[in-house]
Amino acid sequence: MTLMEHLYELRTRLFVALCAVAVGGIVGFIWWGVAPFGLPSLGDLLTGPYCALPTTLRLSPNPGRCQLLQTAPFEVFTLRMQVSLAAGAILTAPIWIYQIWAFITPGLYANERKFALSFVGTASVLFAAGAVLAYYVVPTGLLFLANLGGGQFITALTGEAYVSFLLTMLMVFGLTFELPLLVVMLNRVGVLPYAKLKRWQRGILFGLFVLAAVATPGNDPISMLALAFALIVLFEAAVLIARAHDRAVARRRAEQGWDDLDPDEPAPLDHHVEAVRASDDPAPRYDDAT
Repeated sequence: MTLMEHLYELRTRLFVALCAVAVGGIVGFIWWGVAPFGLPSLGDLLTGPYCALPTTLRLSPNPGRCQLLQTAPFEVFTLRMQVSLAAGAILTAPIWIYQIWAFITPGLYANERKFALSFVGTASVLFAAGAVLAYYVVPTGLLFLANLGGGQFITALTGEAYVSFLLTMLMVFGLTFELPLLVVMLNRVGVLPYAKLKRWQRGILFGLFVLAAVATPGNDPISMLALAFALIVLFEAAVLIARAHDRAVARRRAEQGWDDLDPDEPAPLDHHVEAVRASDDPAPRYDDAT
């Protein structure tokens, strides 16, 4: 394919991906107030962590109902569109991820495709796991922050502040869960061998605690500790994977005798001159430059 043909293909695949996200956003907009197949509505899922607070700690102007505050015109419409597009991107992830995958795979070898496919699949699972953990940690973090007032305050969150806080928590947990996968990838390419990881382990664990303290938007110890301990568990798993990989590489090098080679010894090249083919030989003849 020529450069223009690649650009046309990129335009087509981006268009399909954006259309898929737009359709998913429409589905999410409808899902906001509808509970399909017995599942909770998108609005209930969104306000679930806030509604988990005791009624004595949150503002409840309408008894029996859990509601957020709207402080600006059309604020609810903007938030609903924002959440719907985010939900649509998640629902249609297989479609737009496939479009990206289909664009880059023609330039990869078979083993590179297998490696990249494993990377994308693992990254998706880790991001989803981080987002799920954040969703279940947010209520505990909100409860801790709401109790700091000692009963002298009541929590009345605006829709914009709460939605921004919740989406940031989901994004932070999901992205930080990719760090162990990055460690495994760097180990595979030889940048981070197991020996270095073992030597730097204490510093990395301390850095994970610092990262959790800085990254969590709520600044509450519950979210920080939950993220830090989850990252430590994932990092230790990555270290074990790196250890197994380096041992397998060392075993393979020992079997093939790579470590026994003398760097000062010349390679065993064949210096014999091959006979030149006859002029009537139909087989092609190549020189060194070719």
